[in-house]
Amino acid sequence: MLLRARPQCSLKQVVRGFATAAKSHDTGASSLRNMALVAHIDSGKTTLTESILLKSTYLSSAGSVDTGSTTTDFLPAERERGITIQSASIPVKWKSWTFNLIDTPGHADFGMEVESASRVIDGAVVLIDSVEGVEAQTKGVWRQLDRYGVRSRIMFLNKLDRPGASFRSSLLSLLSHRLHPKPMALSLPIASFDPHDYARGEPGIQGLVDLVNWEIWKWDETGAFTRHQLPTNYEKLADTKLFPPSHPILPCLVPARTNLLENLSMFSEELMETLLNLPSSPSAYLTVPASEIMPHLRKATLQNDILPILCGSAFKHIGTELLMDYIGALLPSPVDVVDAVPAPNAPLRMLAWKVSWDKRKGWMTFVRIYSGTLKRQSVVYNATRNQKERVSKLLLLYASEAEEVESLSFGSVGVILGLRFTRTGDTLVSNQQQAESSLRDIVPPPAVMSTSVLPQSHADLQPVQEALESLARTDPSVRIEVQEGQLLVHGLGSLHLEIVESRLRDEWGARFEFGKRRVSYREGLGLQDITPKPQTWDAQLAGKPVEIAIDLSIRPLTQDEEGDSLWDGNMVVDKDDKPLPLPDTYYSQQQSPLANIGRGIFNALSNSPHTFLPLSRVHVKVNGYKYPPEVPPSALAGASAVILRDQTKLAGMGPVMEPYIRLKITVGDDALGKVVKDLTEHGGEVLDLAAGTSGQEGEEEAIPYAEDGIYVPPKALSPSALATEGNTSSNYKRSVHAIAPLSRMLDYSNRLRAISGGHGVFEMSNAGFRQVSETRKTEILREIGRA
Repeated sequence: MLLRARPQCSLKQVVRGFATAAKSHDTGASSLRNMALVAHIDSGKTTLTESILLKSTYLSSAGSVDTGSTTTDFLPAERERGITIQSASIPVKWKSWTFNLIDTPGHADFGMEVESASRVIDGAVVLIDSVEGVEAQTKGVWRQLDRYGVRSRIMFLNKLDRPGASFRSSLLSLLSHRLHPKPMALSLPIASFDPHDYARGEPGIQGLVDLVNWEIWKWDETGAFTRHQLPTNYEKLADTKLFPPSHPILPCLVPARTNLLENLSMFSEELMETLLNLPSSPSAYLTVPASEIMPHLRKATLQNDILPILCGSAFKHIGTELLMDYIGALLPSPVDVVDAVPAPNAPLRMLAWKVSWDKRKGWMTFVRIYSGTLKRQSVVYNATRNQKERVSKLLLLYASEAEEVESLSFGSVGVILGLRFTRTGDTLVSNQQQAESSLRDIVPPPAVMSTSVLPQSHADLQPVQEALESLARTDPSVRIEVQEGQLLVHGLGSLHLEIVESRLRDEWGARFEFGKRRVSYREGLGLQDITPKPQTWDAQLAGKPVEIAIDLSIRPLTQDEEGDSLWDGNMVVDKDDKPLPLPDTYYSQQQSPLANIGRGIFNALSNSPHTFLPLSRVHVKVNGYKYPPEVPPSALAGASAVILRDQTKLAGMGPVMEPYIRLKITVGDDALGKVVKDLTEHGGEVLDLAAGTSGQEGEEEAIPYAEDGIYVPPKALSPSALATEGNTSSNYKRSVHAIAPLSRMLDYSNRLRAISGGHGVFEMSNAGFRQVSETRKTEILREIGRA
């Protein structure tokens, strides 16, 4: 089976052709696969997306990240920097399935995009760079998938064509980092069909073994492939014309398939019985057809009993078709993740998982339909904001191209034009009677860095504020604040703020300057005795004196208590110790007493009376409230803010916390000592020194998952990785895993360049907030002008 060259055509023509075909071929929700590609930065997600689009006939030629010609990275900043900044959705038709494919960023500064995508997908393909193994953000996106209950995943070991790539090491890193106890190889790489290339340690990948379908995929220099069925007779394996008898892959074939079937049978009594009834011969397991394996494999994947492992090279388009086959066969449809499939005429419920702005189309709201059918020109009700919205148009979005449709049904992912009030995480329903049935919200990560925004003139102030508010609507991880008359914008990191700056200029034409970037610190609650607590607020309303009583009790969170990310690391509960929802999520925000009390608490916690820093790790309990009947409930917001602020004043200034980052620095052996010295001088703590580019991420040590019963191929399967093991030259790379305060690492790229002679690279991930020493506290207070 050879691939033929496709005629050149524009993406828009292809999109229109597919949309016409889709309308005439109703596949239903059972054929949908709502899935995302997630990984650490530079693992090949966008390249794999291009390869998938090429193989599914969307593109006649694949774009490249290096040349800025990819389909899903269409923003100017993405093409300029060669990274993915925002998630991009594109429907892909493959055989009898339709993949709603979301390409996500890998950089931690854009974690909100992964957060929102994780909320609406049913399955995920997690990529690993086969040279690097599991990396910091690999574990970060894995935890995000866990948080939103995305159980079914496929692991794709990418970049096996690179020198130093190792299938074995990548598989072992899954176990050592405890991603899954049962990784199961469904394919094996063939570096070369010439065994002499293995002896010379030549990097590359020319073929794959599909262990389930028991066949070989072979690619030639032009990128065309052929498929060859393997013999089911053990004695004839060595006689196949594909390999000479001395080829290193031959001894791996039978053990790999035997292990696959035996491990899978541990989760299926039916398959176990099938295997027990086989004759006791070396060829027995080779005769089991794929049709008897696949149902058990799919069931085990849906239940997260196993982690299917596939491999290849997205850049060379090797393994893409096989991966797409297994995505369709193994990942769940919307039907598989619900207890009961809603009827077509069921009440409409959908979640807005992303909001973006387009100069031509206006506000674009990405939604996933959880029940009912959404039609264009209909009226929907925003249950989160208590607002009616009119749907202008419905679109299927193909990256930067769009196609208008008449309706979106259960399980669909699409785009609505015309919504004015809806934000990321809002629930949209048919009518106001359904308002209480809100879907689970999407929680933005906490901001760790901020900068001041200085309009170029007084006339530019309002346009800059409007641009910031619009940007914050598209990216909920951007937080806007006015502090002592100064406009501040908070983000997830230095790169995040750079992108915010460029988007404000390019997309909204704002005229401003950014001030010096600084870290977002936090303050804890003081330990002074605050009994008796102030519980009343005396004020003048409409010329009459009123007294409002709100019984609040506050205390610091203990070490084993976890803060609520919705409340920026604090915990706010009602009298029954149930978490208090955010004020904006109440059905009637203005009339609900608790909504108004929550608004006051939120405002008081965002600004400490001692340092003007946000308060964190504070436990607030609303025991009760009392106010005159003639007083509107909205007055409770001011009362609760004043009362809580008075209590925090009495408690005194608490500890100051600053954000820390985890660092992985890769340098030559000769620069290792300088790097360690620089880290310790800047408040960092070295956690681990690893040879090569793999190793621990520096988190708390955990016992790796056992290799018992897992098929781990021999080192010889990855010849170029085996060839580099004995390298002891001064250029041999070493990895330093460390944790350090973010404030001391803002210029680290310049420092590392000087230390390593330009040869060092580093990556960082958020490590949360940590309490600082009294000396450091004094430095921070002096820095923010509160000493």
